[in-house]
This record gives sequence, structure tokens and C-alpha cells, in this order.
Amino acid sequence: MPGVLFEGGSFRPVFSCGVMDALLEAEIMFPYCIGVSAGAADAASYISRQKGRNIRVFEKYRNDKRYIGKRNIVKDRSVFGVKFVFRDIPNEIDPFDLKTFRQYEGRFLITTTDALTGRTRYLTQEDVDKSYEAFHATCALPGIIPPAVIEGREYFDGGLSNPIPIDKLVSDGNDKALVVLTRPEGFRKECRRSDRFMARAVRRKYPVIAKQVCTRYKKYNQSVLRCEKMERDGRAVIIRPSGLIHSYEKDVAKLRQTYEEGYHMAMARMDEIKELFS
Repeated sequence: MPGVLFEGGSFRPVFSCGVMDALLEAEIMFPYCIGVSAGAADAASYISRQKGRNIRVFEKYRNDKRYIGKRNIVKDRSVFGVKFVFRDIPNEIDPFDLKTFRQYEGRFLITTTDALTGRTRYLTQEDVDKSYEAFHATCALPGIIPPAVIEGREYFDGGLSNPIPIDKLVSDGNDKALVVLTRPEGFRKECRRSDRFMARAVRRKYPVIAKQVCTRYKKYNQSVLRCEKMERDGRAVIIRPSGLIHSYEKDVAKLRQTYEEGYHMAMARMDEIKELFS
């Protein structure tokens, strides 16, 4: 059984949205889908079969101050407008098809990180309701978005504990995979100054999370190497952008260009993707 994996990265997964729409156009629905951070939130529209929804939202609201802006810090203690992004858009502005999403016959996993233990928790489509707190959880990067609260526990971005969960995909019985990354070939992650700043901001309240912020790059790089080995062994297809866009890219034209690149790359490799099912 093949699975599909979507990396996160705030606005970088606009590339992945192009891949998702190519899959929908080709009527390819993987029986297993796992995503991290924005990769998971965007993949929901793939599972709900809403072709074009992600890029439409990006183009309309990326530069809307309700979506991302300093005034949200006062209202939501967040650079992103938590209510606007995770409540208003899917429930009212550009409705998310929750009914079709719940009818998905496969397994959909949303990667999150327990704020106290640092352990990975995988939420499923059954954990998603109209509060969309599950997507808030997987996108809650420390210092940028406050943790989500689910069943009384706080959760942060899944990328802190398992940035590219290829290990989970394989251990769940998937022998082949389509891996959609949001950084170009050859990229290797390292602990940056911004990571150290983020760690200091949360160290007192979330000491385990602070440590993960500065060490996650190790697991990221190991996971990329594993994906690349699977591809060499004929067990994976990796699709990734030719260049790197900023995680908080403001240029809507560049977001559209990156989306188009993902779409055309996926269409060009559709025969390889279909082979994963044979």
C-alpha cells in the first residue's frame, strides 16, 4: 500500500498544494496521507477533494492583516490570526467540506507535538471538528502561534518532534511513498539564530519544546536521507521545488508561481506516481 507525505513550512507548502491539485485532477487518492504543520492543514483540502481551494485562500488572504500581522498579537497572542485562519475561513469565508473529508476511506494523520512531554501525537480525521483545533495544533510554532488545547492538553507544531514522518508512514505498513518536500534537493537543515531565539522565548514554560527547537534539524536531515534512499530503491517518488521560497513569502505572484511549479512537476511525473500503486 502506498502513502503520501506532505512536509510543512508555513507558506512553503503552496508548492505541495499544486501537487495535491494535480493528484485530484488525475483522480488519485492515496489510501494513507500524513502531513506536518501547514502540510497537514493544506492536505485536508486534498482529502476533502476541494481542488483549487488552498491557492484561492493564499491569493485572497495572504496579505490580509487578519491572516498575518502584528495586530493579531494583541488579539490572539499570535502573529497569525488564529480565529480568522482556523475558524472564520473554513467555517464561513471559504467553507471547508467537512462532510466529504470525514467520508475519506483511508487514513489521514496530522502530526503534533505534546507541549509538556515533547512526544509526537498523531491526530486523525476523526479528531477534526468545526473548531479545527487539530490544524491549529499542527501549525502552532512556539513564539509565533500559541499552543492548541485538545482534551485539556497543549500541543505544538508536529515538525518539532517529527518534521518528516517517513518512519511513521513505513511503520504503519506503507511499503511505497510519494514524498512532497518544500525545500530543494541538497537542502540540509541546521539550528539557526531564529531557532535559538524561539527556544529562549519558551524555555521557562516549555523546556522540552525549547530543546526540540534546537535539535529538530538532526531528525529532519536523517528523515530526508531515508526518503532519498527509498527513492533510490524504487520505493518512493520525491517531488520538491527547484528553489527555496521564504516561509512567510508576501509576494502573491511568487506563491502562485510556486503552486504552478508543484502542479506541473506532479503532472510530469504522474506515471511514476501511478506506479506506486502497482
